[in-house]
Amino acid sequence: MILLQANNISRRFADVTLYESVNFSIQERDRIALVGRNGTGKSTLIKQIIGEEPINDGQFSRAKNLKIGYLEQHIAVNSSLTIWDEMLSLFTKEIALKGHAQDIANHLASLAEQGDTQSNLYQETLSRYDQIQIEMQAKNVYQIESTIRTVLHGFGFYPEDYDQPIQSLSGGQKTRIALAKLLLQDYDLLILDEPTNHLDMQTLTWLEKFLTAYQGALLIVSHDRYFLDKVATQVYEIRDHRLHHYHGNYSFYVKEKATRMEQARKLFLKQQAEINRLEDFVQKNIARASTTKRAQSRRKQLEKMERIEAPKEDSKAPRIQFSVAKESGDKVIHAEGLSIGYAPTDVLCQNINLDLTKQNAIAIVGPNGVGKTTLLKTLQGYMPAINGKIKIGTNVQIGYYDQNVNHLDGNVTVLETLWQAHDTTDEWKIRSILGSFLFSGETVEKKVSLLSGGEKARLALALLAADHDNTLLLDEPTNHLDIDSKEVLEEALIDFNGTLLFVSHDRYFINRIATHVFEISPEQSQLYLGDYDYYLAKKEELEAFKEADLERAQEKNNHQADTISAGQLSYEENKKIKSELRKLQKLADEAWADNESLELAIAQDKEAMLHAANTNDHQALIDLDQKINQKQETSNQLIAQWEEYSLAIEAYLEKYPDLQ
Repeated sequence: MILLQANNISRRFADVTLYESVNFSIQERDRIALVGRNGTGKSTLIKQIIGEEPINDGQFSRAKNLKIGYLEQHIAVNSSLTIWDEMLSLFTKEIALKGHAQDIANHLASLAEQGDTQSNLYQETLSRYDQIQIEMQAKNVYQIESTIRTVLHGFGFYPEDYDQPIQSLSGGQKTRIALAKLLLQDYDLLILDEPTNHLDMQTLTWLEKFLTAYQGALLIVSHDRYFLDKVATQVYEIRDHRLHHYHGNYSFYVKEKATRMEQARKLFLKQQAEINRLEDFVQKNIARASTTKRAQSRRKQLEKMERIEAPKEDSKAPRIQFSVAKESGDKVIHAEGLSIGYAPTDVLCQNINLDLTKQNAIAIVGPNGVGKTTLLKTLQGYMPAINGKIKIGTNVQIGYYDQNVNHLDGNVTVLETLWQAHDTTDEWKIRSILGSFLFSGETVEKKVSLLSGGEKARLALALLAADHDNTLLLDEPTNHLDIDSKEVLEEALIDFNGTLLFVSHDRYFINRIATHVFEISPEQSQLYLGDYDYYLAKKEELEAFKEADLERAQEKNNHQADTISAGQLSYEENKKIKSELRKLQKLADEAWADNESLELAIAQDKEAMLHAANTNDHQALIDLDQKINQKQETSNQLIAQWEEYSLAIEAYLEKYPDLQ
């Protein structure tokens, strides 16, 4: 079923066209990623969908009673309630329904105490109670609190946090609460604008699984490419004022886009060659009497030809390049028994053992606050180690990228920033380096304090590239960068012939760059020989092995502790146990027989329902339905009893195997 359809939608500002002739449809359970460079109109299109932005041309068709949920990029919950009460406030109608049901149940109990179970009032009240129970089941009223706990846990809020006032939370926590509230509500279409902001890797993994199972359709704008890979099954890209559709996840989109661009380029060049050939023939032969008819025919062919536009390449991206002035030895950084932190009484992480060798790329991962940035600073001497040894190899030259780009001097210009670091370099070379990082013309004279976060990040990378160090320690290098700049940085680091040690929450980036993943926790460190996907798979495998080993050990201990030979029992004990077994077997057989009789009665009632349906006997249908439901409930209880008796028999026989 189509939930929403866009028909020739356009958006213009004065005489500037943002996009036009946009056509797409969103169906139930679709998972759509909306991508495009900054400024192409992603947020504008979303706001047109939800009715907050005007439409210049075209229209949207919506399914009847379509419910749309929308998460803005910088939204946060501001409320005087506690976390738990804020979540419950989403279900006031359902909770009221539960209270109403309880009131009716109390009324029924009161009537029953008065012996008034045969009156019309009792029957009407009972009917009302049944109806409200059906409504509560349809709305999953009894699952509300369990669902709230599941979602809060996924976002890192636990029972001890539930009474915390929302006003006391950080900005990131308030954003997570906003997303939690959205996911708890029942929407047909959920639109999420950068939902991964402020989420750590563990929460991201949970969110990916939750959204994969989400019952509604999803439209997502995100710079987290790994997240899009896991959740999206379609990609819409706004490019060249048009919407381009790709059936697949983000990685498929990247490859398919390159394929389409190459095909378009080949078709354009092929047509241009054909046009040149025809034009050349016309020019040479139009004046000759013997060939003028053929030339006129070629001219008509040219006039009728539908010209293919030259494919437009993406707008300029930085040309990042890292190179090594002097190679290091094979052993780059060795850390043994390392403890890091701010003081001996404030240790973040200990027992760190790391061997970083030449031309490897190691990603450091771990929970927030464990000391990933502190480890980088400690390895290069910016912070003292609490304990352990650090050895830097021969000819190792370390360059460091600080995630806090505000460390740059805001009082100097872009040009002065790079020139002060390399004051013996010619100005034209400095300008050339800056130009490759998209700083040219007047922008090189711009004060650093006036730069955006992305511009500061590019300037910091330009400083790093100009140093030509053979070992780069990078702290969140993709922060502040748009997707195109991230991809250029990835290619530059893949081509880099030096050594990399980096911290990143960008899992797509880790997958492309890392040869190893180094996980640190408060108590230890562990090296995994592969990319991020390998690391996750290995972690799951190790956890499964641990659980299996624990289960085997537990089963062995239980078996050894619980197995008793019948020969070890006295005559009276043996007699008593056999008597218990006979009783349990009798109860199990009776439960089974009663259930079979009940199932036969249910089958007969269902046949009677078919007859009632054929004769349009509505009252009989209602009565039979109630009977079947009651019998089915009894049947479920009998099966549960049979299972309980059977498990008890198995436990006896396992403990006393000689009795079998």
